[in-house]
Amino acid sequence: MLKRFLAVAAVLAVGSIAGCGGSGGSTPAATVSGTVADGYLVGAQVFMDKNGNYQWDEGEPKTVSGPHGYYTLSVAPADEGKYPIVVRVMAGSTVDEDDGKPVQSGYVLSAPSGSTGFISPMSSLIREKMAANPGMTTTDAMVQLRNQLNLPAEVNMLGDYVAGSGVGQHQVHYQTMRETARQMTSLMAEQAPLVMNGAGINRGRYRAMMGEINLNMSQITDNAMNGSGMDSAPMTAMRDRMRTMLQGMQVGGGFTNYSGMFRNMTSHSAFWNYTGSRWRPGGMMGSGMM
Repeated sequence: MLKRFLAVAAVLAVGSIAGCGGSGGSTPAATVSGTVADGYLVGAQVFMDKNGNYQWDEGEPKTVSGPHGYYTLSVAPADEGKYPIVVRVMAGSTVDEDDGKPVQSGYVLSAPSGSTGFISPMSSLIREKMAANPGMTTTDAMVQLRNQLNLPAEVNMLGDYVAGSGVGQHQVHYQTMRETARQMTSLMAEQAPLVMNGAGINRGRYRAMMGEINLNMSQITDNAMNGSGMDSAPMTAMRDRMRTMLQGMQVGGGFTNYSGMFRNMTSHSAFWNYTGSRWRPGGMMGSGMM
C-alpha cells in the first residue's frame, strides 16, 4: 500500500513540475502592425514611444518599415494600445514609394495610442490635437480634422488615403487627404533642422510646428487642391512665420501650453465659408492665419 501511495505521489509531483515549467516561461509578445506613409515609406524607423519624447530610447520596441510602408512591432502584452507609435523618416535612406526616391530631409510622424494601423501626417495631427486638449476624444479630433479638410463624414481620417485615392466611392476625397498630407510633410521636412537634432528631437518645437500647421489646415488644403505648390504666396508666408517662431523658441525650454493652437472646435463653419461659388477658408479658425 505504501509503495502504491509513493508511486502515485511521484506521478503527481512530476505532473506538477511539468505544469509549472509550461506556465513559467516568458510571456508571448503581442504584435502591433500597420503602415507608415506620406506616400508609403520604406526604411523608416518605427518605435513605441513609451516616455512620450518622440525619440527612440533603449528598451523601447523598434523596427524598420518594409515594402508598402508595412511594419510589425513585438511588444509586451501590457503595453499594447497603451503608448503612441512614432515614425522617424530618415533623410537619404527612407524611400517614399510615390516617386521611388530617398527623402531629402527627415521628419517625424506619430499616431495616438491604439490607432496605429496607418501612421501619416493626418494621424500625427490627430495625436497632437488630443495631447493639447486632454478632453478631446479620437472621434472629436477626427471630426475636427475632417472639417478642416472640408470632407464628408464618411471619410476615415485615420484611413489609408494612398489606397483610397485610387479606387472607391470616396476616391476624390482621399485624393484631397493625400495632396494635403504631401504639403504637410513638406512643411515638416523644411523645419527639420530646427526641430530634429541627430537622433533627438525638440519636443516643444515639434509641437509648436504642428500647432502652426493645425491653425492653417484649411489654407493648406485649399492651396493643395488648387494645384498651388509650396512657393505660393500664402505658403511662403506660412513657412517664413513658422521658421521665425521656431527660431525664437529656447532649445530645451520648459513646459508650454499649446492649447491655443489646438482649440476644441469641430464645426465645419469654424473653418470654411461658401463664397464666390466655392468653399473658401474662413470662419473662426479658417479665416487666414496665413
